[in-house]
Amino acid sequence: MPAYHSSYNSADGVRIINGIPLLPLLTKTRGPAPYADPSMTSDAIDEALALFRPNSFFKNFEIKGAGDRLLIYIILFITQSLNKLRATTTQAEATKVLYTLAVTNVVIPADASFPLSSMYPGVGDKLEGDLLRQYLQQVRQETVQRLVAALYADGAGPSKWWLCFQKRHFMGKVMS
Repeated sequence: MPAYHSSYNSADGVRIINGIPLLPLLTKTRGPAPYADPSMTSDAIDEALALFRPNSFFKNFEIKGAGDRLLIYIILFITQSLNKLRATTTQAEATKVLYTLAVTNVVIPADASFPLSSMYPGVGDKLEGDLLRQYLQQVRQETVQRLVAALYADGAGPSKWWLCFQKRHFMGKVMS
């Protein structure tokens, strides 16, 4: 059975830096992401949250486009975020811990410390690298907001159906 791929692989008219498309986001977080069309009902973050659990079972993933590279980045960040949580973490604590994770040490795929850096093309110059870092920080902040909402949807504690994926690593890789 093949892995699930991004529906944004064929996005036209989108700026691509380091193999990652700067797609519009449904967000109120300030950053360089283009404004989303009001008719959009979901974006790349929603797609990554939906595909995180099924794709976590795959050890191989064929990249079919730039959308897949953004999907991989978000999935690796979700894994890193889940590893910061415990079953006893409250929603307020989770929001604080994950927001801190989202804004500190934003690794871009061109960095040597990124686990799959060989699967991404290089960055053109420092300005492009800084723009990508700002975009990915905005993506991470929005991912944290939506992940916390999904984790604590029932209001009691973090969902065991999400926390059970702490030990599963997409392609056997973890972002540090």
